[in-house]
Amino acid sequence: MPSLNEIRSTFLGFFEKNGHRVVESSPLVPRNDPTLMFTNSGMVQFKNAFTGLETRDYNRATTAQKCVRAGGKHNDLDNVGYTARHHTFFEMLGNFSFGDYFKSEAIPYAWNLLTKEFGIPKEKLLVTVYHTDDDAAETWKKVAGLSDDRIIRIATNDNFWQMGPTGPCGPCTEIFFDHGEDIWGGPPGSADEDGDRFIEIWNIVFMQNEQFEDGSMRALDMQSIDTGMGLERIGALLQGKHDNYDTDLMRDLIEASANLSSNDPDGPGKVHHRVIADHLRSTSFLIADGVMPSNEGRGYVLRRIMRRAMRHVHMLGVQDPMMHRLVPELVSQMGAAYPELSRAQPLIQETLRSEETRFRQTLDRGLRLLDDELSRLPEGGNLPGETAFKLYDTYGFPLDLTQDALREKGRAVDIEGFDSAMAEQKAKARAAWAGSGETKDAAIWFDIAEQHGVTEFLGYDTEEAEGQILALVADGAERPEAALGEQVQIVVNQSPFYAESGGQVGDTGLIKTETGAARVTDTKKVAGVFVHMAEVTLGTIQRGQGAQLSVDHDRRSQIRANHSATHLLHEALRRTLGEHVAQRGSLNAPERLRFDFSHNHAMTAEEMSRIEAEVNEYIRQNTPVETRIMTPDDARAIGAQALFGEKYGDEVRVVAMGHQGNSGKGPDGQTYSLELCGGTHVARTGDIGAFALLSDSASAAGVRRIEALTGQAALDHLRACDTQLGEIATILKAQAGDVVNRVRALADERKALANEVAQLKRQLAMGGGGAAEAKDIGGIKFIGRVVDGVSGKELGPLVDEMKQQLGSGAILVLAQADGKATVAAGVTPDLTDRVSAVTLVQTATAALGGKGGGGRPDRAQGGAPSLDAADAALAEVEKLIGETA
Repeated sequence: MPSLNEIRSTFLGFFEKNGHRVVESSPLVPRNDPTLMFTNSGMVQFKNAFTGLETRDYNRATTAQKCVRAGGKHNDLDNVGYTARHHTFFEMLGNFSFGDYFKSEAIPYAWNLLTKEFGIPKEKLLVTVYHTDDDAAETWKKVAGLSDDRIIRIATNDNFWQMGPTGPCGPCTEIFFDHGEDIWGGPPGSADEDGDRFIEIWNIVFMQNEQFEDGSMRALDMQSIDTGMGLERIGALLQGKHDNYDTDLMRDLIEASANLSSNDPDGPGKVHHRVIADHLRSTSFLIADGVMPSNEGRGYVLRRIMRRAMRHVHMLGVQDPMMHRLVPELVSQMGAAYPELSRAQPLIQETLRSEETRFRQTLDRGLRLLDDELSRLPEGGNLPGETAFKLYDTYGFPLDLTQDALREKGRAVDIEGFDSAMAEQKAKARAAWAGSGETKDAAIWFDIAEQHGVTEFLGYDTEEAEGQILALVADGAERPEAALGEQVQIVVNQSPFYAESGGQVGDTGLIKTETGAARVTDTKKVAGVFVHMAEVTLGTIQRGQGAQLSVDHDRRSQIRANHSATHLLHEALRRTLGEHVAQRGSLNAPERLRFDFSHNHAMTAEEMSRIEAEVNEYIRQNTPVETRIMTPDDARAIGAQALFGEKYGDEVRVVAMGHQGNSGKGPDGQTYSLELCGGTHVARTGDIGAFALLSDSASAAGVRRIEALTGQAALDHLRACDTQLGEIATILKAQAGDVVNRVRALADERKALANEVAQLKRQLAMGGGGAAEAKDIGGIKFIGRVVDGVSGKELGPLVDEMKQQLGSGAILVLAQADGKATVAAGVTPDLTDRVSAVTLVQTATAALGGKGGGGRPDRAQGGAPSLDAADAALAEVEKLIGETA
């Protein structure tokens, strides 16, 4: 059985013998691709060679590339330890051609390596090709002698690789290994392709086209090859394993963890050992490549991985730091192939020891808080996102660590609630994910903030203001000006535009200068900098210019109305449903509002009506909306509501609205709603206009979601409802007040008719309602029927009823309805030791051209392509019963 080190060596040696340059693995921090957080495939270091931007002194290469997928778009962290093939760190074996050889050589290389060098049985392999790639299909036939049914054509992007929306691209062919019929799953492209029977082991990309923005393609002048085969995956196959963690290298690390922790490697702590083994590799290699734990960027992701592993060490009952003591075993396993690991061993050990020592205190505090919060939740309830955020923000307890801890308890985190609480922490989030592709330009905003300071918001008092343009950013880089038609991000020193946060969406509007104008389509905040997403609509916009900024008044007014209505809604919910109600997320957009709150039950119609009426009462009251700035402690002292887990500064903005005698809040005992809030609001509650509740639905365990409208949108909705009610009343020929009773009567009538139809179908299938005639086959009574119009879900009760009438015997019903054919069988209890309903179904489906079916010995069911061979199916079942009898 070859070791992973031997498999790696064999792979590289094979391609070296075939004229390839063995190229060292590139670092895990990409040198040539700022869109990536970490190197995640073998082709990353050759990206510029493929595009022609770089020329090397070789045109074919082979590598064993170390890869990490634990951040950004390629993140396997949550699955590691729980599945057979997910890792944060893995090795990707690959061979590459830069305009040298193409399909006719790449396919033979792969086939010969797998079948000759590695000795994989040819009959166990099958391949996929892109559905229009006839060249690849014909090459497979010629080289491997594969039949058409083992060359599967795939029409999706599963077999078409793209570097991005534009640039080099092309079809690919994937090689699969068949683990045998005893493992569930179907071949690629089938309904059961997600099973584990057929496992992809190698992907060969034929980089032959260039795609343009309009969707067109042209053939590349330099057609190339890019392949990838995971060492852990092919290693498991060659070592006769079905789990990557059972390979020799991973197993040695797992046993080292088990020995140091005095735990069985395959006992209750199995998952812990797997996580520790995987994360030991990723953290050690990242440190060796210069990444150190921190609260930003790649260092933050490294810290997340380290702390996840350390929590699993803790769960094994180990009291002292252990991760650093595993490093020597890792170096002994992989140091020869990756010398940088040996060179950095002292640094890796000290970093792990220091980090684990500090994390012990964080872990203990965080787990205590987590257990305390869980004890207050309903059985099986998910953890509110605000609690998860508090763990992260206050105790440095990452979200994935919380999710991992909850996973073992069968619970999850309210991610939407977490994201909402994270709104004012976007700077840290974007820094942590910088370079993932989606946030590749995040760092520039921190540079701008450091250079110019944060943006001053003027929008509480005005919708128009002057400002100076401090920076123009396009395509991730600063520039001196932006011309007509260009998309640009504008930063000014002060702005009336509200930047998206706290559930309120960003403003839109117009920015004008002496030389041009730009339409603002959204406003966001990064590191305290307001980023105006804009399109230049006139002339040019230049850095350093003075500018007139105007917010879209109508849109802002609608947003303000929705936001203020949310405050009134929150208080109405608390007074109607109870003090337990607390905000768990919100959205205040121009067209609607959404409010998530803690509550365990759907609201009744009466409760919804009362809440809607109470909100409208305070809207009609038309009292001023007042704001005050105070310390968080002072705000809480007067009863202001704060979002749980929200991080507030030294000063907070308190918004008060509505008056109610002496039973309200605040020092005067009259304020209706009092909340900490940084959003924009109406001047008087009457500016909201009207409020209409649309729906109450479940958002998460213990969390409800309300959708509602205000102002003209609410009036339009109510008018539409009134119109629809009138139309329904006309159709029903009833008065509007009688519509509910009339509809209820129709529903009861429909239900009765449906039951009657079902009963008639069963009677028809049983021969008109009388006792069905049965054949005597070797002393076993048998009824075989072909029926039409009976669905699969109706067959079970039908078979049971026929069994009851038959008394003793076997039944087979072939039914067809809505284009679907179904087979059901039943055997009375006295005969199940001689005849199995499962066998009868499988025999019938096979005769009908299908396969499968299952159930119990006394009743089973399965599907079939059609009932064209119904007579033959009945005959086969009768024959089987005769042989059994």
